[in-house]
Amino acid sequence: MLDFRRLEDIATQLAHEAASTDRKRGEAPRPLFDEQLFHCRSKLLVPCVNEIRDEIRALNREHKAGKLHPSRTQHVCERIVSQIQAVQRELATQQIRKNEPKRSAGWRKPIHELYQDLAQHQDWERRLAAMQRDKELMIARCTTLAEQQKMQKEVLALEGRLARCRTALAKIEKDISLRERKG
Repeated sequence: MLDFRRLEDIATQLAHEAASTDRKRGEAPRPLFDEQLFHCRSKLLVPCVNEIRDEIRALNREHKAGKLHPSRTQHVCERIVSQIQAVQRELATQQIRKNEPKRSAGWRKPIHELYQDLAQHQDWERRLAAMQRDKELMIARCTTLAEQQKMQKEVLALEGRLARCRTALAKIEKDISLRERKG
């Protein structure tokens, strides 16, 4: 049975955190999420959370009207959970992003610094992948649902960090390749 109250509570909490983050950070340079996940192509978190809330309300209305179809319900619920997890990951990584240096247009690092960045990111990638494997193994050893959910949340956060690390690695490799070709 769907617990609409619980979903609404989660969305309300996300809305508060998203508003705070949006105020501090402002718009991202590009949309935060893929259009497969969110219909809105927002550079802020609040519109994404509003989309989650709208989905929850629509599902609740269908439920109250007795018009819920099992296949649609499952699809919408999976989408809502994916959206919630994506916003939670985005919120969880704000501290990391805040500490990243900002690059101004035209600013270029010397090639030796790019190689240092590459080595650092490769090390981070290796360590994050190991941490993720360890957490995944720990999930099987969890004795309570709460422990399992906590561990799954940590795995998701690590997945997000690992994906961003790999994206940064690819960019550094591309920058090095371009610099070496130009001489």
